[in-house]
Amino acid sequence: MQSLFVATEEDIRQGRTMDVYFQRSLAVLKALDLEEIRVKAEFSAGSLPSDWPWAVICGTEEVLRLMEGLPVDIYGVPEGTLWRPRSSRGPRIPFLNIEGSYCGFGEMETSILGMLCHSSGVATKAARCKLAAEMGHLMAFGNRRMHPALAPMLDRSAYIGGCDGVASPIGADLIGEEALGTVPHALILMIGDEVKAYQAFHDHSHSAVPRIVLVDTYSDERFGALEACRVIPGLEGIRLDTPGSRRGSFRELIQEVRWEMDMASHQDVSIIATGGLDEDSIRQLSGAGVDSFGVGTSISNAPTVDFSMDLVEKEGEPISKRGKFSGRKYPFRCPRCLLMDVSLDKDDEIHCQCGVAMEMIEVRMMENGRRTSSAESAQEIRNRVLRQLRIIHDIDSNHKI
Repeated sequence: MQSLFVATEEDIRQGRTMDVYFQRSLAVLKALDLEEIRVKAEFSAGSLPSDWPWAVICGTEEVLRLMEGLPVDIYGVPEGTLWRPRSSRGPRIPFLNIEGSYCGFGEMETSILGMLCHSSGVATKAARCKLAAEMGHLMAFGNRRMHPALAPMLDRSAYIGGCDGVASPIGADLIGEEALGTVPHALILMIGDEVKAYQAFHDHSHSAVPRIVLVDTYSDERFGALEACRVIPGLEGIRLDTPGSRRGSFRELIQEVRWEMDMASHQDVSIIATGGLDEDSIRQLSGAGVDSFGVGTSISNAPTVDFSMDLVEKEGEPISKRGKFSGRKYPFRCPRCLLMDVSLDKDDEIHCQCGVAMEMIEVRMMENGRRTSSAESAQEIRNRVLRQLRIIHDIDSNHKI
């Protein structure tokens, strides 16, 4: 049996996924006896996709696992920080700094950036969907749109960004939660009758499986929902996945289903909305009676954040390429409004435009290849994100996110 088109962990750790020019550059530096030259490198971005004002930093834990054992010191903002790319004065705000011999970590640049750029994009999109849902329940259903080798990273990043659950068993194991799901159209099509499918799902599923069924395969959604409520004792929810070509106003359809279930004394049965949702459609449906949103492609296929790694100091002297700001920098953030600034002095006193003193938010993460603190759980990181999202939500009363 032939191998799948995926890199192994060994491939990544051995640098086989790097851009080849890094490999060639290291060979030149070694030939010139420049292997021990110490540098400081910062990770930042000049802007964010789609004019996002902030991003959720994600992927740091994976980077630390990759770098463990290498002769480097690493400093950065905690994973799950809502981060802004630039100071109002122009300089980029670094969220991660690596110090050490360039030849000791340079070959990892491609992998580090890939881990951070992709994970942060997914986490940020999940966070934006969470805000669009007024901090309501959100499920990540997007693995089918991406390569299966990425499923653990996608689920972890979506969960950290604000999703309340994920669909794949491997992703659920990684975040320490149970996998979430409902019923696919395929089950109903195979059985050939919606009511019989509802009954079979109830009769043959483990008692711990939530009783949530899809009601729009053959029937009108309103009558399908009422039939499901009739057939399944203790029904927890119905899912609406109506194609856009058939749904008309999805908001009005949801309102009608909610009304009719309430009229029939099924107020406790939840409505789960799925089907090509993104932050705009979620915002339009918020308040219509949806209890949970299942979001797929718009989160898993989120735009990557265009981070870069830049050398800013060599043997204690500031350096930079043209267009970048030289020198080792420290990120500061306002605890009230989450605006950010940067300084060359970690003990600087910087006040936000709102009048509150900013805090230097960088922490040491690794010293000479050894972790300086234990890893945080996905739940702890997610809780950090949610606390910050509530601040953003409260600040932006118009929800122009």
